[in-house]
Amino acid sequence: MASVGDTQAGGRTYGTGGGCANREGSPVMAAAVRVYISIGSNVDRERYVRAALDALSAWFGELIISPVYDSEAVGFDGSPFLNLVVGVDTSLSVAELSKRFKQLEADNGRRRDVPKFSARTLDLDILTYGSAVGRIDGVELPRGEILKNAFVLRPLADIAPEAEHPVCGKTYGQLWREDDTGQKLWPVGFSWQGRQISHAAG
Repeated sequence: MASVGDTQAGGRTYGTGGGCANREGSPVMAAAVRVYISIGSNVDRERYVRAALDALSAWFGELIISPVYDSEAVGFDGSPFLNLVVGVDTSLSVAELSKRFKQLEADNGRRRDVPKFSARTLDLDILTYGSAVGRIDGVELPRGEILKNAFVLRPLADIAPEAEHPVCGKTYGQLWREDDTGQKLWPVGFSWQGRQISHAAG
């Protein structure tokens, strides 16, 4: 059963002006770690976001799910994206997670023989893996988009406002309050497995 983040966002738009200064860190491995995953789609969006949630639920059980946002396709071709962040607890390695996510993308029509910023049926990225820092199994952690894109930071701050960014030590709630990118995004109504997991603003 998925648990939904309690904080439903409003219509404000901020950016990451405060940013993060470098701070030493190192990978932390444990029997189970909290992993935050971003999900995005701008092709048949509802279908592919639901497919991603179905797969994550089958693999990890309970999910922590942020509100779903409609966001401008920053740097991408095509229609606006649906974006959200999901938290899971897992003992799988970064390499195994990355492998599963790439296969899930492929199974849902993601093509890699097109220009980098083409429209996408499904995009999954590991944002954080516990407090791991650095390039691990080919994945840079924490993902740089946390500090660059409101459509990543805002849903992450919704479900983990008191969690700290592994490099700068600021909480995601604080980073969101300092955010000044000016990127536009809006919470939207969204249902999954018969439950309303996100509500439109107003």
